[in-house]
Amino acid sequence: MQFRNLKFNIPNPSRSTLYASTASKIFKWSGWRYLFFYGVGTAIAFMMLFPLLWLISTALKSPTENIFQFPPQLLPHSPTLTNFIQVWQNNPFGQYLFNSTLVAGLTVSLNLSFCALAAYPLARLEFRGRDWIFTAIVSTIMIPFQIVMIPLYILTVQLGLTNSYIGMIFPSIASAFGIFLLRQAFLGVPKEMEEAARMDGCSELGLWWYVMLPAIRPALFTLAIFVFIGSWSDFLWPLIVVDRPELYTLPLGVATLASALSLDWRLVAAGSVISIAPVLLFFLFLQRYIVPTESGSGVKG
Repeated sequence: MQFRNLKFNIPNPSRSTLYASTASKIFKWSGWRYLFFYGVGTAIAFMMLFPLLWLISTALKSPTENIFQFPPQLLPHSPTLTNFIQVWQNNPFGQYLFNSTLVAGLTVSLNLSFCALAAYPLARLEFRGRDWIFTAIVSTIMIPFQIVMIPLYILTVQLGLTNSYIGMIFPSIASAFGIFLLRQAFLGVPKEMEEAARMDGCSELGLWWYVMLPAIRPALFTLAIFVFIGSWSDFLWPLIVVDRPELYTLPLGVATLASALSLDWRLVAAGSVISIAPVLLFFLFLQRYIVPTESGSGVKG
């Protein structure tokens, strides 16, 4: 009975100690988790970039190095630019580059213009059959290009557009994907901006040009990147409608290197690097513009 009044001082951990211990465990687990995911992401990125790195390495190798050794040698023993100089001097790559730049530039300009003009009424105007028209346009995305290639070629021949720059850009002046992308962007613009512009006496064309297009600038840049890459790397359609070497684009010019240079893969790799370099530069230049705009920052609900 005398032990009933005894008190034992059992050390209880304080609340701060428990918090510190829990935070330490979470931090350790999070650190290992982030390390794992970053490691896996780095490995996947290297696997995807390996063909490009091998291509650049092959283009920089001298004739004395073996380009087919295993495992592949990514770092050349004696890097040289001779392959690039030889390809540029012995082939009209300047003309190929001009043709590709002209075709891609016109394709991007016309595609953005026509897709924006078609997407704006489908998103902001009310008229009968609007949803049915949009559904019909979007459904054409499921049709492969190979199915419409022959009728499109016959139409191009009948219009006399073969062996011309217009003939090469003719199938890409508008796209269902572009109309869909820009329509969704137009739908995200606050209606208050549109109503304010109309109250100021702005016409529909002025509203489209001065208000709506600046508000969807990220979507325009995104579509420009997709269209430019598709037009620059297009091989099948220019091969069909063009048979004059002076009108060849870079993909067609690179395709002729294999037979013209007796399968010297160093020169073919150099031509391929010249062909893809503008695409990478174009993407790096425009990617900073693919950010959300503050079109609705001054509108309060």
